Amino acid sequence: MGTDMAAPGQPRCASYDAIVIGAGIQGSFAAYHLAQRCKDTLLLEQFFLPHSRGSSHGQSRITRSAYPQEHYAHMMPHSFRLWQQLEDEAGTPLYRRTGLVVLGPPGDPKLESCRRNMGPDNVLDAVTLAQRFPGLRPRPTEVALWDGSGGVLLADRALRAVQDTFRRRGGTVRDGEKVLRIDPGAVITVTTTAGLYCAPRLIIAAGAWTNAVVAPLGLRLPLQPLRIDVCYWREKEPGSGGSVTPCFMATGLPYAPHGIYGLPALEYPGLVKVCYHHGSPTDPEERDRTPPGSPRPHVALLSNFISSYLPGLEPQPAVLESCLYTNTPDEDFILDRHPKYSNIIIGAGFSGHGFKLAPVVGQLLCELSLGEEPSHRMAPFAISRFPAPSLHPHPPHPHIPTSCHPHTPASPLPHTVCQPSSAKQPFPGSTGRRFASAMEPEQRGETHSLRSQVKCFNVKCAILLSLDRSHLMKAH
Repeated sequence: MGTDMAAPGQPRCASYDAIVIGAGIQGSFAAYHLAQRCKDTLLLEQFFLPHSRGSSHGQSRITRSAYPQEHYAHMMPHSFRLWQQLEDEAGTPLYRRTGLVVLGPPGDPKLESCRRNMGPDNVLDAVTLAQRFPGLRPRPTEVALWDGSGGVLLADRALRAVQDTFRRRGGTVRDGEKVLRIDPGAVITVTTTAGLYCAPRLIIAAGAWTNAVVAPLGLRLPLQPLRIDVCYWREKEPGSGGSVTPCFMATGLPYAPHGIYGLPALEYPGLVKVCYHHGSPTDPEERDRTPPGSPRPHVALLSNFISSYLPGLEPQPAVLESCLYTNTPDEDFILDRHPKYSNIIIGAGFSGHGFKLAPVVGQLLCELSLGEEPSHRMAPFAISRFPAPSLHPHPPHPHIPTSCHPHTPASPLPHTVCQPSSAKQPFPGSTGRRFASAMEPEQRGETHSLRSQVKCFNVKCAILLSLDRSHLMKAH
């Protein structure tokens, strides 16, 4: 049990090695990697789990090696290996290999970049395409690429697996706690609707709520939440040639500049998931308040596509759901330190294509928070790539005095070890390169020691003693 060092009348502050805000797939993997390094980690989520308010719910996400951007193409083999590792640890399947067709007009920049990154042997001729994807009717001039590693990640199951594994490693999940305030410093204090928590490092992975969380820290990022129509289309004849067998991506369509993607009928029997890779700007707090009968131009766009390319499907969606994207202007992620507070790490702007890369993103966020050398080149994800991210002085507010008491982490299960477990076989698409985590000896054997607890207590006491008495009176 942790020792309660709070003076009478003062709120208690539970101390951790790290705090992660946001228990979506990115934040959950960041917490998973921290726990893997024996860091006593708290994962905070504003909604009760599981929920469908953010970007990580639902049963399916495409995974693929085909990427037009080289930095993501280079990250995908690593991501496949980490998904395999989690699958081995969880003891449950998280991936279904279906293959993926990338379709577009010759000369389309995204298509040609995918072809360069995949190699020259992945172009499908018309006969092979018809065999692998009998329900697709491309135009005669269009080019089709084949990604044999493509498939479907079972999203809800994957999120549950990473959170369960995090807990087994001694991590703490507290859901239904909205963050009210973050006090930066050598020891960061996070105030939620239910408690106060202290840690020397903080990772913010709050999805569409990121700007709401970082604004009091003087930062505003160029993030645009989008409401996405998630559409499911019924086969005209169940089991007929209209069924979509592999996943697909269509690019270079003049009426769909952001591209269209589709997945096989896995979530609802006989219903194929086909969506437009873009949406309408929204406030995440108001996402479901669209008035009945509001126009849905992207559904009409998809109906046009279905009629032309997938004639075996009904041209009107049978099920219509929604989710959130949080887009950056260039649709690259943000993975970086706060410009002013180097022990606050931000992961945001996953722009509708981050789920498949979440194991690597989580590792990168973990590495940044621990001061380790990142596993991949970070320049594409820097906040500084934007012309002028808004950075203002941290707004003053009265400080409520707290006392820091050490948190006693839950004991990991007996079989849990604080090191990466080797995957039996890499996922499809892996180069087979051995994954190595550069952990120092003290990281492998580190526990939540009494020394770190006393240090946290001393730092907080020093802060309290330095406060002006009149300032404290104003705080009440």
